[in-house]
Amino acid sequence: MGVILEKFPKAAKALPGGSVALTTADAFIGWSRKYSLWPVQFGLACCAIEMMAAYAARFDFDRMGVIPRASPRQADVMLIAGTVVKKMAEPVIRLYHQMPEPRFVVSMGSCANCGGPYYDSYSVVKGVDRLIPVDVYIAGCPPRPESLLYAVVKLQEKILKMKLAKGAGATPQQETGARNINA
Repeated sequence: MGVILEKFPKAAKALPGGSVALTTADAFIGWSRKYSLWPVQFGLACCAIEMMAAYAARFDFDRMGVIPRASPRQADVMLIAGTVVKKMAEPVIRLYHQMPEPRFVVSMGSCANCGGPYYDSYSVVKGVDRLIPVDVYIAGCPPRPESLLYAVVKLQEKILKMKLAKGAGATPQQETGARNINA
């Protein structure tokens, strides 16, 4: 009982017959969101193999509450792994807008972050952050599964800091749609 009560930020009162934990709604909702991240996986290149390895028995990504979803309407995290070309930009934007709020994006690998070795190609988007807002970047070509686990831990820390009064930390819906992909 003491281990659970230490994680709540407010107070634990001792009463006759047991203890009562007092907390805010922000802390409880943040705690529940932290351990129930459901990503929609958008694997486009070799980084997707490392993303799949993170779900394998050696790293066991499921134990952290990260359960992959096939539908963006059920997901709250988008894992973009690999080279995003301009032809795939529109589906990335469409899937991002189908996700419910609050939604988060993890950019995995050099190609998704800045175009990687193909940065000077006419068809490669120079970073997925030109299309949609990114919350966590993972460096490497390709990054190791441990890097993805560390990125999820950082995303969980960000989720715990969110407040409901400020829109739950969600990104406001863009009025004009996606960003310019031709820049």
